[in-house]
Amino acid sequence: MDVLTDTARRFLAATAPEHTPVQSEMADLADEWGFPIVGPEAGAVCRLLARLTDAGRVFEFGSGFGYSATWFLRGGADHVTCTEFDVDEAERGVAFAADHGYADRVTFEVGDAMETVERYDGPFDVALIDHQKERYVDAYRAVLPKVRSGGVIVADNVTRGPIDFETLVAHFEAGDPLPDAAVDAETRGIGEYLGTVRSDDAVETAILPVGSGLAVSTVVR
Repeated sequence: MDVLTDTARRFLAATAPEHTPVQSEMADLADEWGFPIVGPEAGAVCRLLARLTDAGRVFEFGSGFGYSATWFLRGGADHVTCTEFDVDEAERGVAFAADHGYADRVTFEVGDAMETVERYDGPFDVALIDHQKERYVDAYRAVLPKVRSGGVIVADNVTRGPIDFETLVAHFEAGDPLPDAAVDAETRGIGEYLGTVRSDDAVETAILPVGSGLAVSTVVR
């Protein structure tokens, strides 16, 4: 199920910001590899969030070769910590940063993002959750204490991607059960994440149907 009509999607694409040269190269590589990136529509939101929070430090759970990080940097973020389990993807990210002059503004950590975040004290201004969907809640709980009041936690793929969106609609609309993790861990993971942030008084959450769907949670504690 697609949240947006084809006309609305075309409109968002037509009005999204243009890619920078490095983002164009990254988009071409993503097409070549069949690698999912947030795209310019969701990227524009990441840029806006960095600008609105006057972001100094950003932490990402799942970065690939750093496409989303470039949007935070375009929004004025001082530094983005990127995490990626795939060595080849991280190495491409390091090369992109070196070739395009922003190597001093990004750090690529290779390995499990959940282990990496434990080595960082914060505070962060923005955190992006975009790794394994069944681990979103764990990532949220790990990073929430490290995001300052007024900061933002944003999660990707909440309306599209490797999930059954109609099941999520039925769950939140009518209380239908989420699938068992053994059947569909990704849909269950997104459903549990949205249930967690919507019920947590520490944040205020809005769902934005851009790109593959973003859940934006502002820390208000």
